Amino acid sequence: MKAVIAESFERIHRFDLVGMGVIPLEFTGGDSRKSLGLTGDESVSISGLDTIKPLQEVPCTITMVDGSVKEITLKCRIDTAIEIEYIEHGGVLHYVLRDLAAA
Repeated sequence: MKAVIAESFERIHRFDLVGMGVIPLEFTGGDSRKSLGLTGDESVSISGLDTIKPLQEVPCTITMVDGSVKEITLKCRIDTAIEIEYIEHGGVLHYVLRDLAAA
């Protein structure tokens, strides 16, 4: 699975990500890329994506370049049950094609 972490999403950008099968995740609790000191060189591990539910919070482990580890919580911005299905199928196009093939 692919995911994008941001401080917030415009409605259309969030839905476009879901439509492409990418999980939009938001920082919580005042966290941001700046407050966490993220540069893009970190390793990120997100748990719980295989059983994701709309607006669920998921744990995230960030391993910094120096080896230190930060544990944070992210909010899943999949907002509806149908969007879960889009993600499970790899996006809207795959969802529609599988639906047509089953008909």
